[in-house]
Order: sequence, then structure tokens, then C-alpha cells
Amino acid sequence: MAQLYSVTQYPIEVLLSSVKAGDIAIPEIQRPFVWKATKVRNLLDSLYQGYPVGYLITWRNPTVKLKSGELSAGKRILIDGQQRVTALMASLLGRKVLTKDYKTVRIRIAFHPGEERFEVRNPAIARDGAWIDDVAAMFGAEYDLLELIERYAERNPNANRKNIGKVLQKVERIINNPVGMIELEESLDIETVTEIFIRVNSAGVELSQADFAMSKIAVNEEFGGNVLRKAIDYFCHLAVAPEYFSSIEENDPAFARSEFLPKMRWIKDINDDLYDPTYTDMLRVAFTSEFGRGKLQDLVALLSGRDFETRDYKEEIAEESFARLKEGTLAFISKTHFQRFVMILKSAGFVISSLMHSRNAINFAYIIYLRGRKENFPADDIARLVRRWYVMSILTGRYGGSPETTFDSDIRQINEQGLQTYTEAVIENELPPATFWTGILQQEMNTASARSPYFIAYQAAQAKLGDRGLLSTDITVHDLLLHHGDKHHIFPRKYLQKSKGLTRAHYNQIANFAITQSEINIAIGDAPPEKYFGYLVNEQCNGGKGRYGGIDDEVALRANLAENCIPANVLDGASLNYENFLTERRQLMAFKIKAWFEGLS
Repeated sequence: MAQLYSVTQYPIEVLLSSVKAGDIAIPEIQRPFVWKATKVRNLLDSLYQGYPVGYLITWRNPTVKLKSGELSAGKRILIDGQQRVTALMASLLGRKVLTKDYKTVRIRIAFHPGEERFEVRNPAIARDGAWIDDVAAMFGAEYDLLELIERYAERNPNANRKNIGKVLQKVERIINNPVGMIELEESLDIETVTEIFIRVNSAGVELSQADFAMSKIAVNEEFGGNVLRKAIDYFCHLAVAPEYFSSIEENDPAFARSEFLPKMRWIKDINDDLYDPTYTDMLRVAFTSEFGRGKLQDLVALLSGRDFETRDYKEEIAEESFARLKEGTLAFISKTHFQRFVMILKSAGFVISSLMHSRNAINFAYIIYLRGRKENFPADDIARLVRRWYVMSILTGRYGGSPETTFDSDIRQINEQGLQTYTEAVIENELPPATFWTGILQQEMNTASARSPYFIAYQAAQAKLGDRGLLSTDITVHDLLLHHGDKHHIFPRKYLQKSKGLTRAHYNQIANFAITQSEINIAIGDAPPEKYFGYLVNEQCNGGKGRYGGIDDEVALRANLAENCIPANVLDGASLNYENFLTERRQLMAFKIKAWFEGLS
């Protein structure tokens, strides 16, 4: 079997020179620089002590055929060790780094020759003549050891010049320390590179195909990949923390002048967290909607210029791929597209982020939206397709197992059959009216998972249908979800534990939950259902004190129970059978979800 890699020891000086010359490209997939300054200090101390600092892993871009017919060898991409190399560039060469607040700063590491100790520079160290306050000065072009010793001796007349000279020479030799580099063959496919990374990396960090795609994007300056990478990263950051817009605008003026920042300016005034995409989400949506493919390894290949027919690499394919990915990214961050898509999800009842069950289901729903827009579907038709597809996806767990494979299959079938034809056929097949609502769904609802997609769908259904909270006269489930209403055990947890000896898997069945006001939940406490329902029908609805909410009419009470899918027999006064109650309620909840889904058309 051919060797998949080579291992070479490089002096740090050679490594940093290769980075400066651009032979080794740092793709910055871990933007911004995440190390604390103390960790940079510890790295220099390890090098000073002669300790090993781990291997770096590089992967050479495939050789690309230029438009002229000539071949251009690809750069080596640093896929593991970015933080260490960035730390060395910052501390030894004085390069600035971008912080998590998107501020460009210098990390200055000081050195105390007498104590042979590194420390992060601070005002006290800067004032103390016993310190060399920035070791980067020792690796600059104008550095002179004898001059440094002379200046240091002037500040510290009691220092031993000979010892100081030896110590500073030891600091100088840091750049001669060897670092092991694992260089992966350019012919390796992305799955193999990923597997090698995971096995070699001592921390067991998983490097995803999205990471490789971001690497490809970030190191490409010829076709604007470096700016595109920032657009993806910045938008994702702003979706979570819109207040950082001004910081990006101030600290990255080059990006502020690009076409991207003005197009994402709108997000600085948005605090909605229903859909906060990661760069993986953005890549999946932009790539799949624009290229009609679902596997990010194909994006990596296309950005490299891969011709899938001839199996070689061409510059024009890389150029076209970057242009198309840019268009997909601009479509993703469009205010009109993004806000309209989120509004469609909310219009289906998914009014808070905790109801958003599957990120990949959301992503593909956005792909459907963007494809519908691109194909000039009427707005109402797009909204209908998005709502129904998303609900089908979460009810069936469509993107739970191998999402990339399913993405690829779905988008290819959409390309062949057409958007509406394919989506409607899949929905009909996955949610057959004769068996899904009356059989499959009710069986699947026998679960105690609070994050169950079926309970999430039920809550969205109640929000969409305008149902009132359990025993509420006016306050709706929609409002309770937005304002943190309680998830009430209809058969109280402690009651089931003490009287029935039931465990969590039994008392936390989703059919035992209802959304209600906190004060109603507190008033019920641990009372058995026959007691509080009995009081409601016999006392509260007959002029008695309003102990459990404000409903004082039996007709209104029965209507409220129906809205919350609670069997009417809870008002009969007899002791209730818990298992029978769960069975009946699952059926009623399933029928509500069915009515809700059918109303989304």
C-alpha cells in the first residue's frame, strides 16, 4: 500500500518562513484566535525548556491546470496546529491576532533573564527594567545580541553579563527547535484525511468536512475566498451577537469596504434566536441550494477545481465554484430571504428556539425556500412547501442518521423531478394518512423524552391553532411559550412516585404534560387529578372559589380540556387509570397534530 503521508522535522524558523512566504497556508477555520495569552506564554516556555510541542498536519491542495494549460502546484494547508503556529507568529514575529471581540491586538510575551521566566506583558513588567518586555524584538531583522546585553546591563548593573548572555542565547535558539510535520499526500480523499486527523490528534477533536471546506475557502485569495470566509464567519457571529457589528466595522475596514458587510447590516438590529446558523449550516444551505449537490466533500473538490468527468483539476472550475458559492452565500444572508424563511417557520407554530428540533431539517427547509425563490414560485406556494416539508422532516427524523447522504439524495431528486412534485410525493409517502396518524405516530408518542419531536410538534400545533393553556381563560399556549409558561404534569410527578411507585420513564411521558400558567401549576401541586378536576367541575364551576385558574363554567372547562387533548372522562369523579389516560391522550394529541399539519397546506 502506498504511503499516505510523510513525517519531517522542521526548525521553527523554517516553518515560520514557509508560512510568511505562503507555502503553508493557515486557513483560519478556528477564527478568531482562541488561545489565552497565558497559553502562548506556556508554549514559549515549553520550547525554551526543550519540551516537544506536538505534531502539525498539512495537506497539499491538488495540482490545478491553469487556463493557459500550465500546471500550478497547490499550497500546503495547515489543518492541525493552527493555534500553535499563530501563537508563534504572534509572540516571536510580532504579528497581530484577531480576538473573539474582533479586535486586532498584539500579544506581547516578556522574559526575565535572571529568573529565566516568561510572562504575559503587563504595565508592571513594562516598567520593570529586569524584564525584556517583548521577546519579539529578539527575532526582528535589526536585533543585535551584544547591544541587547549592553542595554540590559545598564538597567541592571548588578546582573552577571556572562550569565545574561548565555540565557538570551538560549532564548534565541528557540527558533532552531524542531517541530514534527505530518504531510498528507495530495491524492488522499477528504474522508481519509479526516480519519487521519482524528486518529493523530491527541485531543480527539473531530475535523468535519465543513472545516475542510472553510480551509479551502480561506486560503484562496485569487477568487476572493479569504473575504468569503470572513462573510460566512461574521454572519454566524452576528446572528448570535448582533452587537458586534460595530466592532467588525471598526476593526476590519477592508471587509467593511467589501460588498458583504452592507448586505448583512440588517442583522445588527435583530435579536431573534430562532435560527442562529453555524458556518456548517451556511455552507450546507449555500452549497446545496446553488450547486444541486448535498455532500460537502464535493464542495471541497469543486473549490479545488475538480473535474468529475476527467478527474483532473482545472482553474476555471475552481473560479466558477467560488463564484457560485458566493452567490449562494449572498442568497443565504439576504435580509428578505432570511427573515421571510424565519417568518414561515413561526407561522407554522415554531415560535421559540426550543421548538426547533433538528438543525439539518431547518437547513433543508431553507434550501427548499431558496430553490422556490430561484424558480419564481409564488410566495404562498413556497411557504406551504417549507412548512409541510419541515414538519414531515421532524416527525420522521429524516435528517437524523446520515444527513449528507439524505441531503444529496433529496436535492438530486428535486433536480430531476421538480421541487413541488418531489416534495409532495415524499410527504405523501412518509406520512401516509391511513396509517401514520392513527398508528405509527401514536406508538412513537410512547416516550418520556422532553425533546421528543412529537411533543415539540404538539406544542407548535397548539401555538398555531390558538389553543389556550390548560385551565386558562384567555392566555394562549403561544403566549405561554413566549413567556416561559410551565410544563405541567397532569398526573403530578410526586403523586405517581408515592402512590404508584412509578419511575421517571413513566411519570415523564409526553402524554402526561400540558402547557399551563405557573400559578395554576403551583396551585395544583401534588394533588391527584381526580381531586383537582373534581373540584373544578363540582365546586369552581358551581360558584365555588376559583382555586385553579379562572374558568367557572363547565362548558368552558370541557372546551379547554378538549383544546389540551385531555379526555373528558377526567371529570367523571372516579379514580383515573394512568395507563388508560396516556393511551387516550396520545390518540387525541396525534389527531391534533394531524389537523394542524393538514391546515398547513
